[in-house]
Amino acid sequence: MSQVAGKTVIITGASRGIGESAARVFAEAGANVVLTARSSNAIDAIATEIGGSAMAMACDVADYDAVTAVVAATVERFGGVDILINNAGVVEPISHLDQSVPADWGQVIDINLKGVYHGMRAVMPVMEATGGGSILTISSGAAHGPVEAWSHYCASKAAVNMLTRCIDKEARDKGIRAIGLSPGTVATQMQREIKASGINPVSKLDWSDHIPPEWPAKCLLWMCGSDADTWLGDEISLRDEGVRKQVGLV
Repeated sequence: MSQVAGKTVIITGASRGIGESAARVFAEAGANVVLTARSSNAIDAIATEIGGSAMAMACDVADYDAVTAVVAATVERFGGVDILINNAGVVEPISHLDQSVPADWGQVIDINLKGVYHGMRAVMPVMEATGGGSILTISSGAAHGPVEAWSHYCASKAAVNMLTRCIDKEARDKGIRAIGLSPGTVATQMQREIKASGINPVSKLDWSDHIPPEWPAKCLLWMCGSDADTWLGDEISLRDEGVRKQVGLV
């Protein structure tokens, strides 16, 4: 898609799953891609495979200074930031609320919620100074309904949905396009962790019930174009057959 050719995208949680797939899909479409993850091993290898249009940088999204360092390095290397994909997220430790460990529960909030805020806060001034950009955030059906033993995950995703809405309220007129993507269940390591817990109905799903990570990656690419403007400040559900058709997945 020509709308991302020559543009620069930062992808958090890019070492595997949706993040890795998005890095490859955006690179194939002609974008410069910046891959971040807490460990550099996997993202270094992926960036090497992609080539000169890719840069890898270790970053814990729960650390705001680390996130701002990634943004600064991206601007220095590629001249700006056009797209942010907030993909980094965790679901473990899966636990009923009355048995949860407060520090562990809080760590999920640090990554899933504060990590998304950190990315948004770091890129928005850069985007606004150059006329705008797209902030795309991985959401979940868990943002809208309770799931047993996922209180941390549900709460964080619900809050992230509101962050997207707040950005749209505050910065659409500054050229910022904020959209969430609820992909459904995706065949990633997170689903293996959920399966191992055996606690709720999601853990009972067969592997064949999950969509491949390439599907949300392709949807994220499509979301950078004007066809997705209907969903500004809202969420796109990849469970929607109409959306899948527009993206070219059916």
